[in-house]
Amino acid sequence: MQQSERLVEFKKSVNNKFNVYNSLFLNLPYRNIENVGMLIPLMLDQCQKGLQSGKNPKEILEAFFQNFVNIEDEKDRIDFMFRIIQYVERQVVLYDSVEDAAFPKLHEHTSSLSIKDYFQLVDKNKSWDKIADQLSNFSARIVLTAHPTQFYTPAILDIIANLRSLILEDKIDEIDVALQQLGLTSLINAKKPTPLDEAKNIIYILRNVYYEAVGDLYAYIKSNVGAHNFENHNIMKLGFWPGGDRDGNPFVTADITNDVADELRVNLMKCYYNDLKVLQQKLTFKGLQGSITQLRNNLYTAMFNPKKTVGYEDIIGPLLDIREGLISKYHGLYLKDLDQLIDKVKIFKTHFATLDIRQDHSQHYLTVETILKKNGVISESLDELSQDELQDLLLHKNFKVSADDFDEGIVKDTLNNISQLKSIQQKNGEEGCNRYIISNSEDIFSILFVYGLFRWCGWNSEEITFDIIPLFETMIGMDGAEATMQHLFSLSEYKSHLKRRKDTQTIMLGFSDGTKDGGYLKANWSILKTKETLSSVCGKNDIKAIFFDGRGGPPARGGGKTHRFYAAQTKDVANNEIQLTIQGQTITSTYGTKEQFKYNCEQLLTAGLSNNIFGKENVISSEQRKLIEELSELSFEKYDALKHHENFMSYLENRSTLKYYTKANIGSRPGKRGNKAKLELSDLRAISFVGSWSQLKQNVPGYFGIGSALKTMKDQGRIDEVKTLFKEVPFFKALMLNSMMSLSKCYFELTSYMKEDTEYGDFWMILQAEYLLSKEMLLEISDMDILMEKEAVSRESIKIRENIVLPLLVIQQYALQKIGSSSKHKELYEKIVTRSLYGNINASRNSA
Repeated sequence: MQQSERLVEFKKSVNNKFNVYNSLFLNLPYRNIENVGMLIPLMLDQCQKGLQSGKNPKEILEAFFQNFVNIEDEKDRIDFMFRIIQYVERQVVLYDSVEDAAFPKLHEHTSSLSIKDYFQLVDKNKSWDKIADQLSNFSARIVLTAHPTQFYTPAILDIIANLRSLILEDKIDEIDVALQQLGLTSLINAKKPTPLDEAKNIIYILRNVYYEAVGDLYAYIKSNVGAHNFENHNIMKLGFWPGGDRDGNPFVTADITNDVADELRVNLMKCYYNDLKVLQQKLTFKGLQGSITQLRNNLYTAMFNPKKTVGYEDIIGPLLDIREGLISKYHGLYLKDLDQLIDKVKIFKTHFATLDIRQDHSQHYLTVETILKKNGVISESLDELSQDELQDLLLHKNFKVSADDFDEGIVKDTLNNISQLKSIQQKNGEEGCNRYIISNSEDIFSILFVYGLFRWCGWNSEEITFDIIPLFETMIGMDGAEATMQHLFSLSEYKSHLKRRKDTQTIMLGFSDGTKDGGYLKANWSILKTKETLSSVCGKNDIKAIFFDGRGGPPARGGGKTHRFYAAQTKDVANNEIQLTIQGQTITSTYGTKEQFKYNCEQLLTAGLSNNIFGKENVISSEQRKLIEELSELSFEKYDALKHHENFMSYLENRSTLKYYTKANIGSRPGKRGNKAKLELSDLRAISFVGSWSQLKQNVPGYFGIGSALKTMKDQGRIDEVKTLFKEVPFFKALMLNSMMSLSKCYFELTSYMKEDTEYGDFWMILQAEYLLSKEMLLEISDMDILMEKEAVSRESIKIRENIVLPLLVIQQYALQKIGSSSKHKELYEKIVTRSLYGNINASRNSA
């Protein structure tokens, strides 16, 4: 019933409104887009009919140019296609705005558990005592990343926010003006953003959305707890990767990290100042004005001069004094307003969001090797040392290293950065920067290299105020994770370090590279098993395990329905805290407004808090595990064969948009790690890898191998076992439903012309066959007639978005065909391909 109600509301508040406002685009009064709007529906119709009848993009567009717009000159055709792309980009922005504005109404018809619902359940079950400790200690950490799939400029974000407000009030004339503004405002970065630019763009969202949203969420939880005292200011924490994440991004330097830390602190001071300014207009009492004015002056100085810092105690102390005076002398008037500011200060302190440092293990390897060579310990390679010898050096040997003593850029910067982290903590507080993440962790030295480098850069062992976090993201890393952590826990030095870190070990498990490496089902199953074994090994060593999940936008990079993912974790997975990355378009599409942020954060919290408290615990029996293991291996065999197909990498290079990701002014980081001339899968960043499959509308990493695995079970007469697995095991069901989402965004008709390709035709047929088989088998095990049958609103949203960008995708494929035929306008066609990436990524909202 709720699904049908939501669908009715969706058609009324989203579909109908979009159609009305979209009509305002038809006659926008400026040169580059005039009359294009009239032709878009016609072009969409021709694209749909043409692709369904087996025509290729080149045939479809050339017929359109001749029969409908009468454009013969190739250069004029190119100009026309650019205008179509610009138009479609703005349609996507409008649709985003309409859908975001409808969010509160759609939310009224959901069965999702809110914090208020959760507390009512607690009251009903008389279980406050049972969860009191968990409620006071549990937290969720949302870490905002700099991954290059979010590139709306602040100007466009302002327009979107304005459109949302106007749409809510149906102010048609003002919407018309806002759309004209949108038409004249560039959606694209004029040049590739620097890491500092990326950081500033996301800090804009922190300041304009999350500061108020987190404060409101905390106040909401506090008020719904009722009589129970609530003082957990860590229940919703924010993390920040832009400016600290140097994995694969040579442009993130020690100076950038320092500048971003300053930006975070300075912008937080602006938020505090603005709140205090409003509060002072209410607290007009003689005995309080002096203290408020003094604090305002201090904040004013700190928000314009990064060298002038105001410490946490310098802010909270005066506020608590003002509070005491307000209660004792002024009847507690406006006490609630003051308490809300005090709570925000206790939440954000002086850091706003914790700036994480991340680097690839290979760079630490190089740095340690270079230091030991310079000090005469080795002549050329770390291979000269035994494991015990290297371990002893890292734990006990005291070298005095200075970045100035080295020539290698990465070595200098690594040492400079570790050396400056103390000063960042002094300015932003320890929580401002106290996590160091190591990508591609595969053994004990992933952690010990960082521990040793801290010591050698002047940190006393007893004063390393950093969590050292391994990121196990490859199959090898996950397979050896248990042994790696047990070895580390057996080292007295590392155990002492953990004791100073509250006997807590954070471990990151990556989805993106795991899926790229092992395929969708095997990667996700490996991650769950790794979580269970690491929970066990941490428990045996009296260490509290916290898992940090690398969740990208699409299922292939760990995305999909976040609440469903956490609610499906088994009872054997440590449930002390939820930590996840929020990447790309997900920052604005899922957490982009106060309403969305609050709702989705509540879903995170209730998923975590409810786990093992209400209802049936998630247990996967040994028989069910054996079945998932079989499916995992069968799926992997199929994916691995594809991965090693002779045309796999060249198909991506020559028939997809892979190479164009690095040409787009989307993000600051390169599209691959390292500088090898030949492209290798291991060096390829998961974003461009998954994104390229998305642009092709083939989404291979989100399902490939699942169809074959399920078909094997059916051929063995075991399909009923799999159907039971789907019904009874939430983890398996969540994976299959996420794969359905990937399949629902596929459209092989777009590239069906490739089956005639002499070089890649057979390869394309392999991809299509697995797509068709996966769709057929998933519908069979789920007893559904259509993909995403139980998610009507999401299905309709995907359908509308896919229709909006279909002309753009046909243009993209047309341009790729022209590039392949060595057109004299090759450079312009390459620009078309690059430019067409933006609209498709934005429309998908979780495409890469």
